[in-house]
Amino acid sequence: MSPDTTSPTASSAASSASAPSAPAPSAPVAAGYDVERVRADFPALHQSAHGHPLAYLDNGATTQKPRAVIDAEVHFYEHDCANVHRGVHALSERATRAFDGARAAVQRFLGAPSPREVVFVRGVTEAINLVAHSYARPRLREGDEILLTQLEHHANIVPWQLAARETGAVLKVVPCNDRGELLFEEYLRLLGPRTRIVGVGHVSNALGTVNPVRAMIEAAHAQGVPVLVDGAQAAPHVRIDVQALDCDFYAFSGHKVYGPTGIGALYGKETLLDAMPPYQGGGEMIRRVTFQESTWAALPMKFEAGTPNVAGAVGLAAAIAYVEALGLERIAAHEHTLLEAATAALADLPGLRIVGTARDKASLVSFVLEGVHPHDVGTILDRQGIAVRAGHHCAMPVMERFGLPATTRASFGLYNTLAEVEALAAGLRKVREVFAR
Repeated sequence: MSPDTTSPTASSAASSASAPSAPAPSAPVAAGYDVERVRADFPALHQSAHGHPLAYLDNGATTQKPRAVIDAEVHFYEHDCANVHRGVHALSERATRAFDGARAAVQRFLGAPSPREVVFVRGVTEAINLVAHSYARPRLREGDEILLTQLEHHANIVPWQLAARETGAVLKVVPCNDRGELLFEEYLRLLGPRTRIVGVGHVSNALGTVNPVRAMIEAAHAQGVPVLVDGAQAAPHVRIDVQALDCDFYAFSGHKVYGPTGIGALYGKETLLDAMPPYQGGGEMIRRVTFQESTWAALPMKFEAGTPNVAGAVGLAAAIAYVEALGLERIAAHEHTLLEAATAALADLPGLRIVGTARDKASLVSFVLEGVHPHDVGTILDRQGIAVRAGHHCAMPVMERFGLPATTRASFGLYNTLAEVEALAAGLRKVREVFAR
């Protein structure tokens, strides 16, 4: 994508009585990154919270949706709502084209060689459970090792614990340093003859650390070990190329990349997916069924039992089109500006400590404020219209590593502004005032 690719803006769907069309392409913005023009595309941003303009800084949990995504889902339900791959009528044919087109959009977004390597799932959590259940469990034996990192989200820990419990395998964990960076030498040391799979988050949701996944994959492959990458926090911020990474599995969630909830995708190398048994049974994933036995459909249908989330897939395709039109490189540059500004502003606040200071970091800041519980910080900020996340961020082992029960996290997206960074800093000064009384 060329660097001057511009952003779509909200538009209404065009339709005709005979064959409704999808929402019309949106007009581009002016050259450069016009964040105010981008913000105009997001209806949810234009509201107040407790009498203050909303500053939504909880993008690490979920992102708001542009009008293009909302329109795409509404258009599907108003005009094309039907089941896919099963009907010969016009609506089913249109729904099938939209669904298959969404898979092709995800394939391009991830740089996957084939649409057969893209499995629709509810999100990263289901994707990792699928790999743990269908790939790992049949291959694991007692004493085998699953290698994870100290930075993982619970979604990339608990499925492996379940697999280990049932097979006698054990979990090994790569530690991190005080900056929140993985100790790569420890990773190399822990890679051993009993390692059967590596699971690693591309970006830490709790600290923002960008892990050296390419080097980790190279080292694992040198010993014949496959690697699953949790891309939930990376997909909204960096361009993903699974062929360049050479990862064996890669997963992301639609709602983190400005798409709908309840939809995501798992990329898997075709040779691996082809050799894996189905994850769930039912309709759509079969070729033939008798009471004696069943045979499975070809990839990727083998892993997509039941009626799929067609509307979610349509919305995800619209979200991908939106971020690609803006340009992931331009988004990343804008978010890096926000990160630098937030880091500088928070560093000047007395009693505030940033948790996670990796040299390679995505656009979020986790912090603790001396004498104030993170939940109280989040509550007081909310009363000023500032939405942040407070808690363990589904990453309790990370919190334990830093000796903390929780942090407050501000996470930035493509529509956030420097004014919102300033509002965050002012809000935190207000928190200090409240607790100084």
